[in-house]
Amino acid sequence: MKIARRTLLTMSAAIVGLAFTNVASSAADYTLRVHTLVKSPHPYNDMADAFKKEVEEKSAGRIAVKVFDSGQLGQDPAVIGELGFGTIDVMISTVSNSVPVIPQFSIFTMPYLFDSMESVLDTVGPGTPVHAHFAKIYETNGAGMKLLALGASGTRNMSTAEKPVTSPDDLAGLKMRTPPSPMDAKTWSAFGMLPVTVAWGELYAAMQTGVAEAMESSLPGYTGSKLYEVAPNLALTAHTIQVNHTSISQRTWDKLPEDLQKVVQDAAVVANAYGVERSIFYDTSLVEKLVKEHGVNVTRPDRAAFIAKVAPMQVELAKELGLSEEYALVKK
Repeated sequence: MKIARRTLLTMSAAIVGLAFTNVASSAADYTLRVHTLVKSPHPYNDMADAFKKEVEEKSAGRIAVKVFDSGQLGQDPAVIGELGFGTIDVMISTVSNSVPVIPQFSIFTMPYLFDSMESVLDTVGPGTPVHAHFAKIYETNGAGMKLLALGASGTRNMSTAEKPVTSPDDLAGLKMRTPPSPMDAKTWSAFGMLPVTVAWGELYAAMQTGVAEAMESSLPGYTGSKLYEVAPNLALTAHTIQVNHTSISQRTWDKLPEDLQKVVQDAAVVANAYGVERSIFYDTSLVEKLVKEHGVNVTRPDRAAFIAKVAPMQVELAKELGLSEEYALVKK
């Protein structure tokens, strides 16, 4: 009876809490709809939750935040358009999916650009020349978005459907899924791969049907979207540290009074710092889980061989893609 009573009390408390949340949400002066593309566990969803907590607490309930994960509001290209119209307010996602709107973001898909996850915010965080540079690009590109923060959300690693990867030589001839980023296409072409542009939401089917034979992603993205089912060979190449952006609709931003703009801005910075912490945690914990629970075949190629392949072309590739200024800022 005690257990039943405790369960009933817990349920009652949950119902009261939910009712309070709904009242608080309806009483808010503003509601922010936040988009992420991914399923949990993933740093983007952790960041969205942290953003929600910070905004609602620091605004004393004047702003309610509703998080829509797993691409409920659409794929990134469509969401970027909705941000321009102000029908979606905030997005947290990888910069690579925003390259069609902000081509300069391509620089962050260059392999082996950063030394470590821990050092990324020193380069792209608030107050850095890199952040200021991209904030200015947002202001002038006409997309109707404002950059709140840049962050890092884990290493990206290679995975394949059939052939395990132990060295760069194993990549030749494989159809490689890439996002709509010229940097990605040119990089993997240098390894003798055949780039195929596939949206993230279509990646599982592409790997399953053979449209693509190889892919790369963060470990949370690989795990959360169950890509291990169609790409069970995971090579820990750690070739890219994934940079993410938190962006807000300019229309939404302009509606907020200055004090609430500061709340939202500060919350994005806090959330991105938390995202780095969670990313480091996932990178160290998910590999063991993937092996034990899902039978993933993990290889650990010599990263030096991959670095040797791409290092000589970094400066030239940045120049070819019109990214010399961005490359210089990042490598400063």
